[in-house]
Amino acid sequence: MLRYCQPAMTLASKGWLLVLVLLVILLLLGQASAEVRVIDADTIVLDGMKVRLSGIDAPETAQLCLNEKGKHYSCGLKATQELIKLVDSINTKSFECKYSGSDKYGRFIGNCWADGIYINAWLVKNGWAMAYRRYSNDFVEEEIEAKKKKIGIWIGTFIEPWKWRKGTRLSSEKILIREGCPIKGNISSSGEKIYHVPGGQYYAGTKITETKGEKWFCSEKEAVSLGWRKSKK
Repeated sequence: MLRYCQPAMTLASKGWLLVLVLLVILLLLGQASAEVRVIDADTIVLDGMKVRLSGIDAPETAQLCLNEKGKHYSCGLKATQELIKLVDSINTKSFECKYSGSDKYGRFIGNCWADGIYINAWLVKNGWAMAYRRYSNDFVEEEIEAKKKKIGIWIGTFIEPWKWRKGTRLSSEKILIREGCPIKGNISSSGEKIYHVPGGQYYAGTKITETKGEKWFCSEKEAVSLGWRKSKK
């Protein structure tokens, strides 16, 4: 009776099998999508790393602007929503950022691309961010183009984000704060964020200094969502 003996796997064939397995693993890793989360219109989280988009400055989340009809709208939220829509519409497998350093908050400073779209430039070109000339002139042409087309925040009136963070407000926004947004967001000497509602024990004596990061809120829900807690008295 003839017996068939299966040839033993040689060292060379084992080596090729290992290479093949590694190639398959690398292929699968290459097909994996990057995990991208939008924090606001100029900050994202890419695969767990917080990235501040380089050379641009977008409206703050709580910032108000005026539209073409002179009515207030949440331009900071709108800009953030536009970036979220863009990220949701593209293939995040191709999402990549190139970093040039980090800022004082520990965020990486980066230029990011996906599906051939230069994210930093796209935001400025579509009017949802400004060229941050203090640090870069890379996106000045995109800003000029958006301004001419009157798109994004250029459709109406707004305060530059860097000025807004220092407390500058539209005159109409100040009226809106006094009349419709009475909740005071105070920051204590220990750095704790506490909001006070009308009628509270400390409401009348609480002064808001916006240059220190203190804010006026239109609702308690807004205050809580931005990290403030309610005063216990």
